[in-house]
Amino acid sequence: MSGKGRTAAGKPPGVGAGARAAVRGAEGAPAGVAATGAWRDRAAAWAELFRVSALATVPGDALAGAAARGVRPNRGTLLAIGASLCLYEAGMALNDWADREEDALDRPHRPLPSGRVHPAAALAASAALTTAGLALAARAGRPPLAVAAALAATVWSYDLHLKHTFLGPAAMGAARALDLLLGATATATATATAPATATAPASGRAARATAVPWWSRPTAGVRRAALSAGLLGAHTYAVTAVSRHEAHGGSATAPAAALTVTTAVAAAAGGGAPLATVLAADYARTPATSLLHAVLNPSPPLTRRAVGAGIRALIPLQAALAARSGAPATALAVLALGPLARALARKVSPT
Repeated sequence: MSGKGRTAAGKPPGVGAGARAAVRGAEGAPAGVAATGAWRDRAAAWAELFRVSALATVPGDALAGAAARGVRPNRGTLLAIGASLCLYEAGMALNDWADREEDALDRPHRPLPSGRVHPAAALAASAALTTAGLALAARAGRPPLAVAAALAATVWSYDLHLKHTFLGPAAMGAARALDLLLGATATATATATAPATATAPASGRAARATAVPWWSRPTAGVRRAALSAGLLGAHTYAVTAVSRHEAHGGSATAPAAALTVTTAVAAAAGGGAPLATVLAADYARTPATSLLHAVLNPSPPLTRRAVGAGIRALIPLQAALAARSGAPATALAVLALGPLARALARKVSPT
């Protein structure tokens, strides 16, 4: 209900201006409570639009990318996380804006079809967040900005066109892979451009190494980042394929394929390191039961539950990839985001 409607409904009939002022004074507390309630309703609508419960799955991309590069998280990593959060939320708002007519039929309770958020506001928020994400990436350097631009283009292409084509899952998988590469690129760029602390000038092989941009060198860190990005992208591809059926259900093939992909990704993410193996097993366990239920009964509720479990599984997967890259502290820091994701999921659905 609009503010104008509430004012008209709340006006006692036949009351003069002075009496109405007295009534407003006497009813100040209830009016204040009502205003607070309206603010909370608006905040809840935007939280639902942005799917804030899934936000905890974003920082792990950049942290796993930093671990793959063999560098401790630094200023570049923080900028990459900020850029990733902005671009992720831009994609969430744009997704609902693009699907507003479809959601009016299938999910009328969503913020846009229910009228709790205006479509123009959602589109404006998406544009503003995209701009902010690119600006943060630019602060990290030109290579991170190039990756962020590719990520933003992928997000907008998916939401506006590719989502309902056979390329939809591939686009989402590419977006997650690019997000990890954004973290790897920003972290390594910050390291390469950091002021030298050594008192003596570099010489020999060290001097030649520092003279070559890191992104042009086929180092082990680049290969690890590419592998981690590929595994993260494969998981996202599988979960997105399942999500295409969450409104109507009916597909046992997609969750069965996702279960197979999860097993394969877990085996690769383990990598032989003890902590990585444990975290990879935790990753595989997280969506397994929900996916199996969706295979046996591909109803919309069970399909949505499988998608939600697949989203939550991103966190232990990111942790396993960090541990596989030899960064156990980073892996545990990523894993610590899990309780936050579960707590937020109880308030706002991640799907």
